[in-house]
Amino acid sequence: MEAVLALAIGTLTASGLWLLFRPRTFQVVLGLCLLSYAVNLFIVAAGRLRTDAPPIVGKGAVDPAQFVDPVPQALVLTAIVISFATTALLLVVLLAARGLTGTDHVDGEEDDL
Repeated sequence: MEAVLALAIGTLTASGLWLLFRPRTFQVVLGLCLLSYAVNLFIVAAGRLRTDAPPIVGKGAVDPAQFVDPVPQALVLTAIVISFATTALLLVVLLAARGLTGTDHVDGEEDDL
């Protein structure tokens, strides 16, 4: 399970970075979204993966090792809200830049095809 999660985080990070360095604005937005997904998965993975534990601890002695740390989950929820807000802001800035320059290239130059 850990190998699958590590592979998913690595794939999302590599794809996000590759798209982030592309010249078109839509690809940059997708790259930032993929990077935020990778960071969210990494934060969740830092809170431990538990596949054999029940979600609710039953009766008896309370062992702190049975609980999953709630701090990474709260951080991921906060990161989701922040990434949504920054994506919306980025889209507004990119739309304004397209209106001013007339192109959707990040560097402002068109390709000579």
